[in-house]
Amino acid sequence: MVKAAFICDSPKNIDYVYAKGRRERLAEIVDLYDVVIESRNFHEHAKCLEQLEVIFSTWGMPKLSKEQLNMLPNLKAVFYAAGSVKGFAVPLLERGITVVSAWAANAIPVAEFTLAQILLACKGYFKNIIDSKNPAVRIGGKPFTGKGNFGETISLLGAGKIGRKLIELLKNFELEVQVYDPYLSEEEARSLGVKKVSLEEAFATGYVVSNHVPNTPETMGMLNRRLFEMMRQDATFINTGRGATVVEEDLIATLKKRPDIVALLDVTWPEPPVETSEFYKLPNVYLTSHIAGSLGDEVVRMADYCIEEFLAWKEGRPLKYAVNLEMLETMA
Repeated sequence: MVKAAFICDSPKNIDYVYAKGRRERLAEIVDLYDVVIESRNFHEHAKCLEQLEVIFSTWGMPKLSKEQLNMLPNLKAVFYAAGSVKGFAVPLLERGITVVSAWAANAIPVAEFTLAQILLACKGYFKNIIDSKNPAVRIGGKPFTGKGNFGETISLLGAGKIGRKLIELLKNFELEVQVYDPYLSEEEARSLGVKKVSLEEAFATGYVVSNHVPNTPETMGMLNRRLFEMMRQDATFINTGRGATVVEEDLIATLKKRPDIVALLDVTWPEPPVETSEFYKLPNVYLTSHIAGSLGDEVVRMADYCIEEFLAWKEGRPLKYAVNLEMLETMA
């Protein structure tokens, strides 16, 4: 059997992600080392490491040093049951070691979460619930209502795994979906059933603008006051992508100037916002604590993806979720 081990600096995350029988399933299909190896005990398990062929991990996977990698002469693949691998993948890939990420599994709950927010935003839910708690407004029959979920324009920023899953989910509704993504070709846009637009058009014409842009040097601070001030009357900005892509002082200034706009922020920069941040005070801001991604029962889906990919790798079948150096340039 293939010799495998968990390597993770957060052993509790192994228990969390490889739960509900997933750890036991791995033990059936690999020769699984019975200790979770961490950076602090790495050298204590040198004898095991010499024979190790496969690593399974999740949040907390350390970036292995050259010395540590030299202690893993037989390592062939790493299966990461979480999203971004940027923090540790490069030294592995440079040695020809296969790296698989469960980012596609993590895209599912983010897309589901965002879908729910889009549908509620189009109905005017987030402004309506505030108005409905005011007796004078509610009894007077004047709470805010949105335009509804028929024929409205939804702008998605980014057509990566999350963006494409969201496009798939939105096909169940009669909404016009348009996408800003410089890496998306016109042909791909047509095949996805969406319209490709510029960043400016996305903000100026979308009733909801949803950010799924990865955090790269090129995208940091790309969403600024000029764009936010272009937004339609009563529009909604959703961010389940990355906080650093937003110039937050610009967003705050626009939200103050334009109380008709609503911001739904699952991510910020820094995260959480500092205690003095006006995000906590503005009535047209709704903060959540980075809950869009996999959590609770959802996390075992990531373990399932890694187990499925391991079996494909073992049998010599094509991998769906392997990462390469070129992909890292545009991934979150």
